[in-house]
This record gives sequence, structure tokens and C-alpha cells, in this order.
Amino acid sequence: MLPLLPMPTLALIHVSIAAVWAYEGLWCKLLGRMPSQFAMMIELPGCTAERAVLLLRLLGLVEMSLALWVLSGDAPAACALTQAGLLLALNANGIFWARHLIHDPAGMVIKNVAFLLLVWIGGAWSGR
Repeated sequence: MLPLLPMPTLALIHVSIAAVWAYEGLWCKLLGRMPSQFAMMIELPGCTAERAVLLLRLLGLVEMSLALWVLSGDAPAACALTQAGLLLALNANGIFWARHLIHDPAGMVIKNVAFLLLVWIGGAWSGR
């Protein structure tokens, strides 16, 4: 029989969640290293290139704020619910407005459900 693996610490779970939000917010949006995100944003009705850049930067700041909130450990349940709401909104809008730009919508949803499970664990497990 294989030995049981130890549970990761709450801090490691929080760092993992925060890393995803920091990557998405800083690398993909604020630094603009993921051109496909701009392409999806500009698909929103009435969204000009200037608005798309502004919205991406705003969203990047929101995602960076989530990363910091996760790391703070404050109000973990509210933080988890906020993350779930944002991720649901992003996925729904992406599929509705820019589905043709998402190479694997089903895969995106499955990966995000798995990520949300980690978010839920991080929000439900209070280390205090």
C-alpha cells in the first residue's frame, strides 16, 4: 500500500491561488503578454481598442487585488465567493462574446472548476 501524502499547508494553498491571480492580472493583462485577452475584450459590444486596453488594465488590477486578498487570509469565505463570482462572470462573458477565440471552451471550464475547488478549500479552511 502506498503511504498517504501529507496535506498541503493553508499557506501553500493560498500561495497557489494567489499565483494564478497574479499571473492572470500582472503578466496577461497589466503587462499585456497575452494578446488573446485583448482580442477577447474587444469582442464586447461597443468596445473600442482604447476601452479594451482600459478594461484589461482594470481587470488586471482587480485580479492583482484578489491575489493580495488571498495572501492576507482576511475573510477567506468572502474572498472565495468573490473569486468564484469573478471567474464565473469572466468565463460566461468569454463564452458568450468571444467563444470563437477560445480554442477549447470545455477545457477552459473544466480547468476553472478545478481551480475553484482549490479556491473553495482555501476559503473553507480557516487557519486562524
